[in-house]
Parts: sequence; structure tokens; C-alpha cells
Amino acid sequence: MNLSTFSFPTTIVFGPGSVNRLPEELKKRNVARPLLVTDAGIQRTPVFSRVHKLVPEAVVFTSVDPNPIEQNVLDGVAAYRQSSCDGIIALGGGSPLDAAKAIRLLATHQGPLANYDDNLDGSSRISSNVPPYIAIATTSGTGSEVGRSAVITIKATNRKTVIFSPHLIPSVALADPELTLDLPPHITAGTGMDAFTHNVEAYLAKGYHPMCDAIALSGTKIVWDNLPGVMQNPHDLEARSQMMMAAIMGAVAFQKGLGAVHSLAHPLSTECGMHHGTTNAILLPAVLEYNQYAVPDRIACLAALLGVNDAAEGVRDLNRRIGIKPRLRDWGVPESMLPALADKAVQDGCHQLNPRPCTREDLLELYRRSF
Repeated sequence: MNLSTFSFPTTIVFGPGSVNRLPEELKKRNVARPLLVTDAGIQRTPVFSRVHKLVPEAVVFTSVDPNPIEQNVLDGVAAYRQSSCDGIIALGGGSPLDAAKAIRLLATHQGPLANYDDNLDGSSRISSNVPPYIAIATTSGTGSEVGRSAVITIKATNRKTVIFSPHLIPSVALADPELTLDLPPHITAGTGMDAFTHNVEAYLAKGYHPMCDAIALSGTKIVWDNLPGVMQNPHDLEARSQMMMAAIMGAVAFQKGLGAVHSLAHPLSTECGMHHGTTNAILLPAVLEYNQYAVPDRIACLAALLGVNDAAEGVRDLNRRIGIKPRLRDWGVPESMLPALADKAVQDGCHQLNPRPCTREDLLELYRRSF
């Protein structure tokens, strides 16, 4: 029998008000001058003001794109070094959290960032010599606050690149659902479906990981039960707490792997500027149908868990209930771009763990089914 390695090492302080632990957590790690990585949108919100008051000594860095690019990371490293920072705080959704992980990496490791591409065994070049990093999520989507990967668009390829290492796991995650109460509806919907897709794809991904499977199924059900209610009552703190936990569970579960949805979604972000979670929501039904013959028992289990006859149709109905338009054409994607998107998607490593193998032509057909 092949040996398997399981690891769940993230330290998480979870619950309303947990962000108030920030000064204490910095002190524990002897961080006196942190770089606070966020984005310009978050900087204009009361959430930023609340966090900044806790760490007035922080150097604020906001040059992070909605889909973070290599230049954001290089600029962040320059700010870190110029200000003699000794630790990093990330505040925001997946983009600032991922950018902060990559800044953390290059603060102590030689560039270029492409050297650490997980597809090219980049993780073997990442050591434990990285500064302390505290992650504070303001959305319930990527779960990047507990994960060991960053997704950055590399300039040379204009392709979303996964950088992956246990050494990139945040020193501590402060998971405070109060920070998500005033998210706009479209962000709540998109990030919620990101968490949903992470859980579903992790459950279906190839490989032996019963612990991740169990977490993924539970996370899937939590999103199914709570996301529509959060859309109707955004200030329901209990439901917001459940959504934040589901996002964390998805990120823990997808250490097992993801699948074709993510390989299809990544080029739509880099080439068309689409929100990642929204894109996942649109693509997931077609991929579930594609995977039906490879893992019928698992897809039947998902349908039973959700109380529906057909898992793909259930997801389409969930998208409708939370206001996500169902087709790529509804979001301005031109049909003429689909072949070029398929060229990018087949280069993305996520589909390698899809339960049914994907050729470039398969991925193109999935785009067409979702168009």
C-alpha cells in the first residue's frame, strides 16, 4: 500500500472579535514594524480603519490588483525592505492574502517568482526562512487565510501560477466574521460560490484523503444551507460565521487537490477580468456533468447531501437564487476567445487532479457548454 501524508497545521483564532487579538499576536512573534498588505478598495472601508487602529505602526501597502500580478509582489517586497519591516499582515480577500504570501516569500528568497511555480517543483526551493505573517480575511471565499498556496499571474506567461509550500501557511489566521457583515451582495455571492466550489472539487479530486473528503462534504453543506440566507439577511452574524468556516474548510480540503473548474476559471480572470468565485459558479455545473461517468457514486453523494436529484441542476438553481447570471456570455466573454482560453486552461495544473482526464479539446467543450 502506498503511504499517504496528512497535515493540518494552521493556527486559527475564530469568532466575532478575533481581530482584536492582532497586537497580541504580533508581540508573540516580536514583530514591531509590520507591512500591512491590502487593496485600495478595502482601504476605504471601516474594516480597514478598525484594523489600522490596532496597528498604527504598520506600513500600509495597497498596490494589489483584483487578480494579483507579479509586479504587485515586487512592489510589496520593495516597500517591505525600504521600511525595514519585520513581519507581514494581510487584510482582505484572496488577492491581498495571496499577494502577501508571495511578498513574504521574496522577502527572504531569491527571485524571480517563476522559480517557485508548483508545476515546476518550485516548492522544493522554498525554505522555512520567511518572516511572520498574520492573515485576516474580509471575505468568506478563497480560504487563503489558512492555506499554503498563492496564485499570482506571472508576467512572462500571463498565466495564473500556483506557488505552494507548507512554509507559506500563515503564522496565524484571525478569522473574524464581523469583518464580512457589510460585503456587497455580488461579492458575498461570488466568494460564497468560491468556497462551495473548493469544497466540491476537493471532494471529487483524485487521491486518497478521507479527512479532506469529510471536511469537503461538510463545507459544501454549510454553504448550501447558509449562502441564500446571507444574501437575504447580510447582517446575520451566525450565518456569516458559518460561511467563514465553510471557506476555511474548503481551503483545508483542497490541499487534496482541485479540478477542471479551476483550470477553466483561471484564464477567465487573467484574460477577461472575471471574478474568480463567480466564474467557478458558472463553470461548476458543466464540470459536474463531465465528471459524472468518472465518479458517479461521489456525485450521487453530493446530490443526496444537498437534497436534490441532480447535483449539476442543483448548483444551477443555487446560482439563480443568489443572483449569479448563468452563462459566460452574460458576463461579456466573447465566443471567439474560447479557443485561446482553452490553450491557457490546459497549461493550468489544477485539472491534473480532476477525476476525469481533460484534453485541450475537452476543456474547450466545457467552455462552450458554459457559454
